[in-house]
Amino acid sequence: MARATIDGIETEYEVRGDGPPLLMFSPGGFDASMDKWWTLGIYAKTHPLDHLSQHYSCILFDRRECGRSGGRVERVTWADYARQGKALLDHLGIDRAHLIGGCMGVSPVTVFATLYPDTVRSMILYWPVGGAKYRISGHQRFADHLGFANTQGLEAVVALVKEGGKSFSGDPRGGPWASAIRRDPAFAEAYARIDLADYRLIVAGMVRTLLDRDTAPGAEPEDLLRCRIPALVIPGADASHATSAARYLAECLPAATYWDMPVDGQTEHATAEKLLGFLNAQN
Repeated sequence: MARATIDGIETEYEVRGDGPPLLMFSPGGFDASMDKWWTLGIYAKTHPLDHLSQHYSCILFDRRECGRSGGRVERVTWADYARQGKALLDHLGIDRAHLIGGCMGVSPVTVFATLYPDTVRSMILYWPVGGAKYRISGHQRFADHLGFANTQGLEAVVALVKEGGKSFSGDPRGGPWASAIRRDPAFAEAYARIDLADYRLIVAGMVRTLLDRDTAPGAEPEDLLRCRIPALVIPGADASHATSAARYLAECLPAATYWDMPVDGQTEHATAEKLLGFLNAQN
């Protein structure tokens, strides 16, 4: 493991394997630590990192406010997540890389591609989040947190997070900065002193920015339609990863390849073959 200061925020990262660089935006919703690539859901089943790291330099990192990375209380946008990845590539001296995003990591990948197209060799959009159920549940998660903060105060949020030890995904009441609160005593102390009225505005703006549509959130469709970077879209099929969200991205991206494979057919062997075949064709 290594650490870098990215825009004033400590970022935990690791590089595995050798070969062309592959920047990996972790899955896991608001708990996107790098270990989710081998412990979470479909990724624990298909083991993409094991296969990719045999041919590529896989750059893993804990997204800001997740895992062992730090955070900052502000209205976080998809562009902020994308900038973290770009700054990490700059820190490593890498001019161009392939990108892969899993789950909620897909959204910053699409924004990255529209902000820094010359940096992106190709992108894999693996089980993009999206759909009406995803938006509704996401808004409820933020509402649960604000409800707790409004009635109990931010000091109570800090106490809850420290006592329960859960992320925002595990207990919505702890909010999107739960991991940073638990990891960094100085951050937790400063967080508890934030004016509650200001905090409500920050969180309200954040949820409206991140969860603003019933399809795949992230880059605007007008920007996706102008993005000619080769893309592989792998669909999910559940309440958080609606197949319609994957279809939407494939329809918007002119150079997209859609893997029309049911989840049951997305075996480890088939997925590894698809991922590596796509990436190798872009080198």
